Amino acid sequence: MTHPVHTPVVAADGGLVRFALADLLGGSATAMRIELTDAGAAEPWLTRLVGAETSVTALEQGHVDVPARPELATLALLLWVRHWWPASPSLGIPSLDPALLDLETAVATAAVEDVAEGLLDDFEATPAELFDAAIAGGALAGPAKEVQALCTRLSTWFDAQDDVVRAETAAAVRSTPGQRDYALAAGGGPAAHGEGVLAEGRASVDWARVPPGVLDAAEGTVTWRIVATAAAARLEVTVAGAFADAVLGAVATHDGEPFAEVPLHLGAGRFAGSVDLDAAAARLVAGPSIHIGLVVGVAAEGVTGTTPEDRAAVVALVRAREALPLPARTLAERAAAGNAAEEF
Repeated sequence: MTHPVHTPVVAADGGLVRFALADLLGGSATAMRIELTDAGAAEPWLTRLVGAETSVTALEQGHVDVPARPELATLALLLWVRHWWPASPSLGIPSLDPALLDLETAVATAAVEDVAEGLLDDFEATPAELFDAAIAGGALAGPAKEVQALCTRLSTWFDAQDDVVRAETAAAVRSTPGQRDYALAAGGGPAAHGEGVLAEGRASVDWARVPPGVLDAAEGTVTWRIVATAAAARLEVTVAGAFADAVLGAVATHDGEPFAEVPLHLGAGRFAGSVDLDAAAARLVAGPSIHIGLVVGVAAEGVTGTTPEDRAAVVALVRAREALPLPARTLAERAAAGNAAEEF
């Protein structure tokens, strides 16, 4: 089964609309697949979207491949970016302003509703919810003319929905050029192996187990060590590269079985934490042949995790977007590129 990180999707009422990730990130989405889960719920918007003849084919087969609709491709890309964008200074991939992404996604969601009313099942958010989130922190930090153009489009759409308050608010929004402050700061390397260190190692963050936009997406950013103490032993964990605060923890395993949980707290550009091990856990990890693993974030088995190969493939596709002309990239990407250029 293909991991969700590779399959941009728009959840429709009674179906899914899927795109190929390489096509979306490459700016060349020409086809999309509509998969139906509830034909009765999907039929009204499906007919409006693809026409009566193609709609019949889809209803009979349960799916249909059709030419991509630009509005749906744009929304699928933005939804994917909001969840999976692999920000990493060491990989040359900038962080994107979540407020700008919310604003763009609000406009894209409204555009899709105009194309086929009733298509979306609100699995992400409505235009109103996205707009509210975008302006919650104050002025949007992006190119003033482009931000204002998006707000004007939203204002017109809200007005058509008789949402007078949001229509007036959108019309009044102004942009503040400049980059938002992020928590990321350069961090030192892992602690050196020394006297009293019983074990140590390095791990990578599984993107599927942590909130989006919080941690550097590079490999090998997690370091851990078990240090002997007067009582027994202490497990110390550091996760380098923090963009924002979040509730995070790490779970340590021995031969696949959890033996310690470590609450992590935001510090200077990193998350870190430690926990004292009880005598049983200390004896467990003190053997000559130990296999210790460390999971940052949600450790539940029900999570479909990403592999290093998954992450490398996505990073390669995202980095290739640098070759795309600026208009083909999202506003949040263009704003980040402009901020990076101002620094040099």
